[in-house]
Parts: sequence; C-alpha cells; structure tokens
Amino acid sequence: MRSAMVDHAIDASRLLLEVADHRNGASVLFVGTVRDINDGMPVTGLDYTAYGAMAQRELADIVSEAAKRWETQDIVVEHRVGELQLGDVSVAIAVAHPHRGQAFEAARYVIEELKRRAPIWKREHYVDGRTDWVSTATEAAGAK
Repeated sequence: MRSAMVDHAIDASRLLLEVADHRNGASVLFVGTVRDINDGMPVTGLDYTAYGAMAQRELADIVSEAAKRWETQDIVVEHRVGELQLGDVSVAIAVAHPHRGQAFEAARYVIEELKRRAPIWKREHYVDGRTDWVSTATEAAGAK
C-alpha cells in the first residue's frame, strides 16, 4: 500500500508494477487526465493545489479503508499537484486482487472518496484567458 501527493509527472505503468504479485488474478489501473473541455468551456490546462499534510493523511486513510474492505494490500495511488497541461495524468490508482470484481470496486472506491474527502482544489485555465476554481466534490457527485 502506498499513497502520495506528487509534484512531478505520474508514471501510471510504474504504479501497476508496484501492485503486481503472483497471488493476484486481476490488476486495475485508473488514470485521470486533463481534458480539453469542462461544462462546455474549452480548457487549456489546470492547476491542482492541496492542503498537503491533510490531503496526504486523508489519501492514506482512504487507501487503508479500501485495503481492509476488499482485503488487499496491493493498492498504490498518486495525485499530482501543480500546473498540468492537456493530457497530463492528474491521478493514478493501481489495485490488484485475486478477483477482478474486487479490484474494480476498490479502485472506484478510492477515486470517489478521494474526490469527496481530500482537500485538493482545481483551477481550470480556459481558452479565453479566464481561470476558475472547480470543486472536485461537485464533480464527484455528478460523476456517479
């Protein structure tokens, strides 16, 4: 198990390798990337900022909850902070489990709880030069 807030590019394939183990029959990788449009507005990039210590603690708690609930220690999560461009990876979650259903469920739990609970904020940069803070909790509620 590992979770981290990082200020560098995320190598999602490396996370998948971290959870690899012969006892697991399934590995799931969720990769969130910066898209070019949000709520009909063309986006050029974004900034993520977080309350560092609290965000790290909450992320670790979420991973621990998922590990306990789905009985796997093979969960790795990284969330990026700083300036991101279109296509950059903002979050990656790798989960391995003996069974695929539990791997998928654990990964979904981690991303939904992260969006709901972690003190991480996103400021989008739009094509017209404006910027706007976007609530990740609001996004999480709409994504279900």
